[in-house]
Amino acid sequence: LFWSGLYNVLLIVAAVFAVPFYGAKMLLTGKYRRSIGPKFGRLSPVLASLMRGEPRIWVHAVSVGEVTAAAPIVAALRSRFPGACIVVSTSPETGQQMARQLATDATVHIYYPLDIPCVVRKVIDLVRPDVFVPVETELWPNFIRLCRARGTRIVMANGRISPRSFRRYRATRFFWKEILAALDEAGVISQTDAERLAALGMPPSRIQVLGNAKYDGLAARVFPELELESAGRLGIEPGEGVLVAGSTHEGEESVILEVYRRLLEHRPDFKLILIPRHIERGEAVAELVHRTGFSDAIRMSEIRAGRSRRGERVVVVDVIGELFKVYSLATVVFCGGSLVPKGGQNILEAAAWGKVVFHGPHMEDFRDERVLLEEAGAGITVRDGDELFTGIRALLDDPDLLRTKGEAGRRAVAANRGAAGRYAALIADVLRRAQCDCAEKPSH
Repeated sequence: LFWSGLYNVLLIVAAVFAVPFYGAKMLLTGKYRRSIGPKFGRLSPVLASLMRGEPRIWVHAVSVGEVTAAAPIVAALRSRFPGACIVVSTSPETGQQMARQLATDATVHIYYPLDIPCVVRKVIDLVRPDVFVPVETELWPNFIRLCRARGTRIVMANGRISPRSFRRYRATRFFWKEILAALDEAGVISQTDAERLAALGMPPSRIQVLGNAKYDGLAARVFPELELESAGRLGIEPGEGVLVAGSTHEGEESVILEVYRRLLEHRPDFKLILIPRHIERGEAVAELVHRTGFSDAIRMSEIRAGRSRRGERVVVVDVIGELFKVYSLATVVFCGGSLVPKGGQNILEAAAWGKVVFHGPHMEDFRDERVLLEEAGAGITVRDGDELFTGIRALLDDPDLLRTKGEAGRRAVAANRGAAGRYAALIADVLRRAQCDCAEKPSH
């Protein structure tokens, strides 16, 4: 009770600073306007009327990355429970759009409520979940507490704790131990994640290592039609050389542009597609491209708005939902957040298309994925632009090796499928136990 009260006091203090900031951002940019009402519990009557079926399963995937793992789990749950009411929630608007595209087996899609007790209580009473499934490590204290008070079972799925997150959690273990004790089960990606969760105070008997459901989601999304669609939109001809730099952060685009300049000396037909991790940086990245000397650049938002193509060599993708599809066009891939200390980004998306992926040394948040692809020969670590250029050049000079390595990565992703079904089985087992517990309770 003490820590719960302290948490809510800190929540109020944070709101004093957050409300003006986000309010100004909403007025100036229009961001958050669609989600602000639902986050405060204002769900439309039409949405509420769609929440029919049993059992009632609420899956929460905070944003785009978690949605990739949640979608195959939702599909596996739908297969097990055809008549279930499956509610999928996300936090940002980008995550909501992606959830509607990928988690098509959900009954409804909603925004996750702000962790304010009266708001959380209102939404929980509306959804009435039998089980709540947070994907990865998305645990909000008031929400967890009120779920337990209502009798809702809680099962973590695709749980992972990065080294950076673990350091933060461990410093406040006294607080998280109580929250983790409220979970009925935790399915995690790796043994390391299991050990970290146990170190934070969760009983080891409730932790199961079940693998990464993202493998299921990625392998299931690889369709030639997506490649054709992206190629047509971006004007990429069959067999044309393309360097795709995905999920880049500030400081990485300048390195990529220099590598591309050197690459053009040997392969003048090559094109470059830059996809910044945060699309709001699209304009700044496009300006950097022009300042670097590439005047023939275009933004994808301009293409969507109807601007005619004139054979531009550089495309900056500044719209959401395109990263996975654009990877299909790559001859070689660089995955960002890794030359700068950001912990890396998801390298499996490119590997699922059979692409060799270059990345920097900072891959702490994707350690297992890095090991998997490097062992397959489809993931290559580089420390700077010189190593990146040398590595790309070597593979381009040996097309058979490039193809062999890429195919090995694709097979590695496909071979790791199956985790989504295991998470669905765990959730089904918790639901079964809950029904048995209810049946054993004496009636009054």
